[in-house]
Amino acid sequence: MQTPIPCLFMRGGTSRGPFFNEADLPPDVPSRDRVLLAAMGSPDRRQIDGLGGAHPLTSKVGIVRRGTRPGVDLEFLFAQVVVDKPVVDTTPNCGNMLAAVVPFALETGMVSAQGERSTFRVLTRNTDMLCDITVQTPGGRVSYEGDARIDGVPGTSAPIKINFLDTAGSVCAGLLPSGRVRDALTVQGMGPIEVTCIDNGMPLVLMRAADLGRTGLEGVAELNADTELKARLEALRLACGQLMGLGDVSAKTYPKMCLIAPPAAGGSLATRCFIPHVCHDAIGVLAAVTVATACVLPGSIAEGIAVVPEGPVRTLSVEHPSGEFSVELETDDGDPPAVKRAALLRTARLIMRGEVMVPASIWRPGAQSR
Repeated sequence: MQTPIPCLFMRGGTSRGPFFNEADLPPDVPSRDRVLLAAMGSPDRRQIDGLGGAHPLTSKVGIVRRGTRPGVDLEFLFAQVVVDKPVVDTTPNCGNMLAAVVPFALETGMVSAQGERSTFRVLTRNTDMLCDITVQTPGGRVSYEGDARIDGVPGTSAPIKINFLDTAGSVCAGLLPSGRVRDALTVQGMGPIEVTCIDNGMPLVLMRAADLGRTGLEGVAELNADTELKARLEALRLACGQLMGLGDVSAKTYPKMCLIAPPAAGGSLATRCFIPHVCHDAIGVLAAVTVATACVLPGSIAEGIAVVPEGPVRTLSVEHPSGEFSVELETDDGDPPAVKRAALLRTARLIMRGEVMVPASIWRPGAQSR
């Protein structure tokens, strides 16, 4: 016996995974998490018995419901399913999977198109983050065809614009959780290593690649094979977790660790981001927003490295292993400047619709949960 659960399998930005209507999942968190682990095939490094793709970027889940708060159209809960451990983490955000929320809601009838373009306010429940998402809806249906291109995804698609409304201190107590724009740490005989601990949508630790003896332009495979570097990054991550008020982060998927270097392809800054133990083939949406924010903060670790345009509205090109990610930031004239708005372009696509099967021993609606 198996339990069928309706879902849409979708790509959001440079990530993908199943999306569920919250009403189709168990109402209690332990049962829900067991269902998600079974659906994705975790824990198993190949995720051979589920939908997961054996990589953090392809072991993600979206859970959507209609808005329950005034002015909110949709509510999104992101779940990072750890590949090789029985862990479902709903603490961090995922701006890539966020791009597929409105298409999912339109496909399933949660919301209706508003015209040639449709804008909906979405609350990310993980961190109470609000954003306005605009999708193309010609003829009253969501469109996936278009000429928008994002690095890390082949071909072109219809553009999806995400306008973030409040991202500072998404998980931490504030934008600069240590209270400083730059810190120096000495761990395991290293140091002092200068870092910027920052959270503008994603808790992130930025450090100069050169300070760790790297160029910041290495390929993903080379960095993933660099066991010495990864051990040093983890030691720094554990120390920074305490510094950022996050406590023991050894079992958490944040903060992410980001090596930075001068731009190599005409952008604003080169990055190599670890999520947190695997080098990202690109960079996460909210990680890119957070990196771009660090670039405009005087005294941050990016000062003197990043190429930053002038003016209150600036487009910063964050280079990553498979291309670049452009983030539009609007700042005020404060000291230090505060980010008033962050906007970016993503794409999404419906890949498959149907039912994912989980063993009835994991969950059978109407039966008492184990």
